[in-house]
Amino acid sequence: MRWRLVAVFVGITVVVLAAHDVPLAHHLQQVERDRLLTGLQRDAFMMGGRAEQALENGTARVDAALQELINGYRASTNGRVVITDRRGIAAAISDEEISAGVDYSTRPEIAQALAGDPATGERGSTTLGFRLLYVAVPVLSGEEVVGTVRITYPAAEVGRRVSARVRGLAMVALISIVTAAAAALVLAGAWTRPIRRLRGATERLAGGDLAVTAPADDGPPEIRRLAEAFNTMSRRIRDLVDGQRAFAGDASHQLRTPLTALRLRLDQAAEMIDTDPAAARLRIEAAGSETERLQHLVDGLLALARADGGTEPLDTVDVAAIARERTAIWLPLAEEQQIQLHLSAPERAEVFAVRGAVEQIIDNFIDNALAATPTFGTISVSVESAPRDGTEHLGPHGGVAVHVRDTGPGMPEEQLSQAFHRFWRASGSATTGSGLGLAIVDQLARASGGAASLANRPEGGIDAAVVFPNATTGVSDRARPSRSQTSNTASVELR
Repeated sequence: MRWRLVAVFVGITVVVLAAHDVPLAHHLQQVERDRLLTGLQRDAFMMGGRAEQALENGTARVDAALQELINGYRASTNGRVVITDRRGIAAAISDEEISAGVDYSTRPEIAQALAGDPATGERGSTTLGFRLLYVAVPVLSGEEVVGTVRITYPAAEVGRRVSARVRGLAMVALISIVTAAAAALVLAGAWTRPIRRLRGATERLAGGDLAVTAPADDGPPEIRRLAEAFNTMSRRIRDLVDGQRAFAGDASHQLRTPLTALRLRLDQAAEMIDTDPAAARLRIEAAGSETERLQHLVDGLLALARADGGTEPLDTVDVAAIARERTAIWLPLAEEQQIQLHLSAPERAEVFAVRGAVEQIIDNFIDNALAATPTFGTISVSVESAPRDGTEHLGPHGGVAVHVRDTGPGMPEEQLSQAFHRFWRASGSATTGSGLGLAIVDQLARASGGAASLANRPEGGIDAAVVFPNATTGVSDRARPSRSQTSNTASVELR
């Protein structure tokens, strides 16, 4: 992969250089040609000024100084010079092999110059056998054309000059390519090294190593974020697998007891059905109780499995309205047990939560509170703003807390942290419960982005609380009574 990246970088560099240098070379060729023609035209006008007097007097053929001038020009520049009179007859020529007196009036550029217009261009020469750049200018005496000066130059010379510049460009391009390759080699190493480590971590994870992590402190920011996402995924998978293993172990252990008891009851009933029908009937009724206990346990396991999934979307729900509804539903049972049930809540308090989570959590808290609260005790349900400290994970609006406080005996401090474990029961408690209620509460709270907690109250009893992410800018702690329902044994205040 490293060398593929180097090849890509070098290829891009080559394409960019080609896109830049090829048009530039063509432009240089045109610029060099125009520069050469401009220089030739300047030299031709200079020579025309020198030859003006000799052409006007008809002494150009015997003007030794003029001949020496054009011969020196030929020697220094390789340009061929022809000076003609007003009829187009050569009066001075820089080529030794061509003598004066040759008629050049038929040459297009000479004819144009004799007409008073300078001529420049490129054409092939049948005499010399190669292409020429030419400049022909008129020699004026006042307004009268007394002759012409033509300078020709090998067109290949332009190519040689351009080639020298192009070689410079090619050298620069080669240096650029080598530099790009070196830089690409360094960058590719810096990029591919963390990718290789991330790939190795992925392969180990696929092979079953759930404890693997990828270094997230090396490489470009994108790769570091990818490594962090991989580590988050790895931890999530590890937690899910560990949770499923623990769940399977706990479930098998918890299901074994009621299944064994159920089988024992049925076996006893089968043995007694002929000899002692009444005792067999009692065994069958006991088996029914075990079946009900088993059904309750399975329902709890299913609810916990759904809560463990963590994939349910979050809804915006009014926790105050739900608290009023659930408190009203539990009120008759509280009255029957001679327990006062109070509610304090704002008019509205919207939170983010998994669908149905708020109802299940409040029901579980109230159910546990009713079981722990003695006769004539009090249970208070309240919806209030959560303290700002420690709620940063809940989002910009903080949290909304639901508290269910009872006046029961409370719990030992060492048991408070264990209460949310699966199948945990307090010592001395009734054995009819599944031990899954608070575990379900904890999972539903976490799936909703919140947290559940238990704490002993200073005045006695338990404060069971859950905090949800606030979906609005806040809730008011002021409670305005909207309905009150009381009796001599229980009361609910709706605010």
